[in-house]
Amino acid sequence: MSFPKDFLWGASTSSAQVEGGFDKGGRGLSIWDTKVLNEGTCSFHYASDHYSHYKEDIALMAEMGFKAYRFSISWSRIMPDGEKEVNQEGLDFYTNLFEELKKYDIEPIVTIFHFDLPLALQEKYGGWNNRDMIDVYVNYCKVLFENYDKYVKYWLTFNEQNMLIFFGAFDMLGGTKKLNSQNDLYNQAHIQLVAQAKAIHLCHKMCSNALIGPAPNITTSYPATSNPMDYIASLNMDDLRNNFYLDALCFGRYPKSVERYFEWNNVVLDVHEGDFELMKTCKPDFIGFNCYGNDTTEYIEYEEVNFSELLTGDNRDLSYLIKLMEKPGVGRAVSNNYFFKGEDGHLFDPYCIRVTARRLTDRYHLPLIITENGYGRKDILEEDGSIHDSYRIEHLKETIKEMELGIKEGANIIGYCPWSAIDLVSTREGISKRYGFIYVDRDEDDEKAKNSEMKRYKKDSFYWYKEVISSNGEKL
Repeated sequence: MSFPKDFLWGASTSSAQVEGGFDKGGRGLSIWDTKVLNEGTCSFHYASDHYSHYKEDIALMAEMGFKAYRFSISWSRIMPDGEKEVNQEGLDFYTNLFEELKKYDIEPIVTIFHFDLPLALQEKYGGWNNRDMIDVYVNYCKVLFENYDKYVKYWLTFNEQNMLIFFGAFDMLGGTKKLNSQNDLYNQAHIQLVAQAKAIHLCHKMCSNALIGPAPNITTSYPATSNPMDYIASLNMDDLRNNFYLDALCFGRYPKSVERYFEWNNVVLDVHEGDFELMKTCKPDFIGFNCYGNDTTEYIEYEEVNFSELLTGDNRDLSYLIKLMEKPGVGRAVSNNYFFKGEDGHLFDPYCIRVTARRLTDRYHLPLIITENGYGRKDILEEDGSIHDSYRIEHLKETIKEMELGIKEGANIIGYCPWSAIDLVSTREGISKRYGFIYVDRDEDDEKAKNSEMKRYKKDSFYWYKEVISSNGEKL
């Protein structure tokens, strides 16, 4: 088994979840610094303190043999108020990080925006439902392109935009549980897509050698049965969950099947003159996509849905997420008995990247980089400093096997950056749910984290992934 020459083996993180240093180096607050936390979970203030440990962390990535490192830049660290004064200390931090990556010949793959909106912008504009955010975002992109063009070949416009909409009945990223209408959500999506189109145009104008593309969370919807209505539901679910976001930036239009969903849910897009022309002509250079497993869809008739019962729900529960995935008139997510059962009992879909990358290649004819994929759970640090995470190795191994077959079948995958390079704070489950190849020794106690050494330990998966990379995928 082997992968294409110059394949970009690496892994991913995001600034809000790994950096820490929320009050250092002139950084402003983001919405993640003030969000309401789930009981028993830490804040994002200190995270894994990558801000102080970046040299050590990058050296460990180099030891694993990384060809690429996908990470995000903190908008609040670059522009504390989000739109005016540029923070030189923030610029210098990332310049130093880029130089460290350059020292080890690791290609940076940089996410411009990964959920952590500056708090000042949230307070001033009310978030992404305000079209003023388009120019604010593009101005931020301009600062990044001006300062980091010489370092960055691969830019990602926006992480998992579609998840903010698809699961967006509640605004939880901003620290509230406010019920959002479908009209508000899809107008927010349209505004974000126009902003990304403008950013792609700007990158092509300002950066002579850079490539730029989106980074949504993309899956493929399996029909629950051979019932034609389930098959149609799977097609429509792909349009609503996935194709809506990529068709806009690649073709300059939205899928026709989504129009009925909009009619049922009273969605009227506030389209301004020139919006679709911007999207039609922006032409992404590649697609980054996060993929943790494909969905299985069963058709359901349209009916009014009341999500208010989730106002007091625990968003860590699988049932909570499944409810948010229910899209009447289109379909709902159901279990799939054909998924692989791991050694620790968890179910996963090793075919997810193989299937989805083939579909994306056929539809968009662009190179693909896997920007997230992986398995999170509690890991145990043994007394001798070892972490035996064979369940993670198993999960990634089976997925990589299928991914390689997908490439042989025509999927144009040029890189694989699973989540995550090092342990980081989960969106909803704190530091206890771990994804990394490198263990970070801290717990959910923020007071302890302030002064914690946060020592790094190599997991078994660290040594395994090192062999995968050195053999270019032959040794799994």
